[in-house]
Amino acid sequence: MSALAQHPPHGERPARLTVSYAAIKRGTLWLLGASSGLALIEPSPYEIVFLLALFVFALTGIRFSQKLLPLAVLLLGYNIGGIFSLIPWMGDGDAVRFTAVSVYLMITAVFIAGIMSQDAAGRLETLRRGYLFAAWVAGFAALLGYFDVAGLGSTFTLYGRASGTFKDPNVLGPYLALPIVYVLQRILTGQVGMLRGLITLSVPLAALFFTFSRGAWGVLVVSAALMVVLTFLTAPDAARRARIVTMSIAALVAMFAALLVALSFEEIRSVFDARASLNQDYDQGVTGRFGNQLRAIPMLLDAPNGFGPLQFRWIFNQADPHNVYINAFASYGWLGGLSWVSLMVATCYVGWRVVFRPGPTQLHAIAIWSVLFVTILQGFQIDSDHWRHLYMLLGLIWGLAALGPGGSGGEERP
Repeated sequence: MSALAQHPPHGERPARLTVSYAAIKRGTLWLLGASSGLALIEPSPYEIVFLLALFVFALTGIRFSQKLLPLAVLLLGYNIGGIFSLIPWMGDGDAVRFTAVSVYLMITAVFIAGIMSQDAAGRLETLRRGYLFAAWVAGFAALLGYFDVAGLGSTFTLYGRASGTFKDPNVLGPYLALPIVYVLQRILTGQVGMLRGLITLSVPLAALFFTFSRGAWGVLVVSAALMVVLTFLTAPDAARRARIVTMSIAALVAMFAALLVALSFEEIRSVFDARASLNQDYDQGVTGRFGNQLRAIPMLLDAPNGFGPLQFRWIFNQADPHNVYINAFASYGWLGGLSWVSLMVATCYVGWRVVFRPGPTQLHAIAIWSVLFVTILQGFQIDSDHWRHLYMLLGLIWGLAALGPGGSGGEERP
């Protein structure tokens, strides 16, 4: 008996080795989530950690289900369109880098989808924890910048709005939506207490508010509402549904009270009033955001290869499209534009299916899909095609959709 314990049968690996492999893989996933909020420098730490994760999982094996083919094929079509569109602009360094980043992000989405095939619940939980850590780091930096602590305002703000470890407050805000929705869901389902949950929410929620991003506010409100509805509809019994209703009301009251306190300061209230207005100067007129979009559509109908990566801004008063769907046709041509629209439609199909599939990953799927669905809609208002967290969410939803009945994934392999 002791000999067998010391010398496992041929073909079997010691339990300690199996555990170490799983720990290494989860550790790299935690680092991937934890580095996702550092985007002030390029290449960012996320790019470096992703290469590490890719190396680790390549060594230990990744299973790619045939159900991931639509994701891979549509992203490939999107990027092939971008490469064709780039050909006339090969001398433009910014356009070349833009296209290379698009290809890289495609790889991240497919990789993340593939790793969900094993230990899905454990890997999701690891990524959630890493992402929450990143949200606290980015959010804390945003608050330090907004209040100009130690002169950090010039580093962590943009135009008086909190940007934290991101270059743009309009990206920081949507990035923070997922960890906030996750924590709210855990409060509703009793996984954490109200007090602990509100403390955990405090920094990311305050940072999102101080981005003064209308899009981010909308993403958070609609995502949170959608999460509450889906969590309520999929709750297993009346007692849990009652808790969800009670905790939702309590959390809403707490956040409304915090909002009133924030708006009691004149400086904050004045910026809030200006940003909350739907009539911004840069949106109006023929040369405003929406005017440029309308003028671009007939031009793109006559341009199968688009305008070229990042060329929209040189045609329309140095302004970006501020619409990911128009940008898809402008920067990736007809092939890229049709591929992106098809991917979003297909994602909506698999996303709405996966949230109603019972299993150990269902609550994760609800939180992720609530944010991803609203982010897909937000694409009509902003260029989100280079958001790292968007590709992470795409990979997670497609990876969960590829799981078999029960939605747990296969066993972790040594």
